[in-house]
Amino acid sequence: MPLSSVAANADEQAMPYYQSVGNECALFDQAFQQRLPMLLKGPTGCGKTRFVSHMAAKLGKPLYTVSCHDDLTAADLTGRYLLQGGETRWVDGPLTRAVREGGICYLDEVVEARKDVTVVLHPLTDDRRLLPLERTGELLEAPDDFMLVVSYNPGYQHILKSLKPSTRQRFVAMSFDFPPPAVERDIVARESGLEPDRCAALVNLAASLRAMKGQDLEEGVSTRLLVYCATLIGAGMPILEAARATLVEPLSDDADVQEGLMEAIQATFG
Repeated sequence: MPLSSVAANADEQAMPYYQSVGNECALFDQAFQQRLPMLLKGPTGCGKTRFVSHMAAKLGKPLYTVSCHDDLTAADLTGRYLLQGGETRWVDGPLTRAVREGGICYLDEVVEARKDVTVVLHPLTDDRRLLPLERTGELLEAPDDFMLVVSYNPGYQHILKSLKPSTRQRFVAMSFDFPPPAVERDIVARESGLEPDRCAALVNLAASLRAMKGQDLEEGVSTRLLVYCATLIGAGMPILEAARATLVEPLSDDADVQEGLMEAIQATFG
């Protein structure tokens, strides 16, 4: 095998695994090349974060990931003055580092952050591509290899936690969902090491449990949880025990709902 092929195979193995189901990789690549920000929408555990990690590695760019939450402020992204070694020094936040050095800054579940965060993002998501740092008096211009990516789960949206239309329209957007059954089977098998035939049964079960979303469940079974379940089964744990720990307990605290989930699982595996 040529050395170039060996190097390519090694790079592919080191890259975070992601199996595309459409044109999402090509769209992300074009958005990066054209210096456009991107918004990813989809349910929890459907592969949004893995997709971004995969694309960052594929493009050879550093990735700065921020998991957003209620207490996340603009200063957490941009930076702040800290006392170090007896003197006060400015320390860049992940967004500022990505703008200074180039790379992809990924804000996961951006709607969970405080409102002042989106205000900071606005100058970066139009043709200016600027990051004002009021504390230091700097006005940073994003380099060509900087990209801002944000994601959220529309299923959790409500009036107090949603992106304003004026913010949404600053992004190229993509919708994600759980992969088709054959693709999800291959993903679960690849990630867990469990045989594909046994993973297929888990994927079929997931389809049944996801049909309960909006009735008894707030959210359907994620691909991530299927991987966890398959991993435990592959390690020798009995199927029903693994399923309870990964497909029942994480989804609901309601005893009646848990009983219904276990009934569906027992109907599948006996």
